[in-house]
Amino acid sequence: METKQINLKLPENLLLAAESYAKNYGYRNLQELASESLREKVFEDNEFDENFSDKEIELIDTLIELSLKKKVVVSEEEINKTLLE
Repeated sequence: METKQINLKLPENLLLAAESYAKNYGYRNLQELASESLREKVFEDNEFDENFSDKEIELIDTLIELSLKKKVVVSEEEINKTLLE
């Protein structure tokens, strides 16, 4: 995958908060935090995350089917949180 560099201007208070967040949550740098944040925002409304392989999507579908069949269902929010970790 080809990558391209961008410049990003932030207000100082947002920059300081982002630096603190990155440090507290183990990001290597602000670039890593920004990339992950954009990825989550861009793919949030997609039915499937394009980073998942066909096999992973099949496994997720199977898990959802079995959960519904056994009536052991969690919220969509909990599923998304787990998948994005």
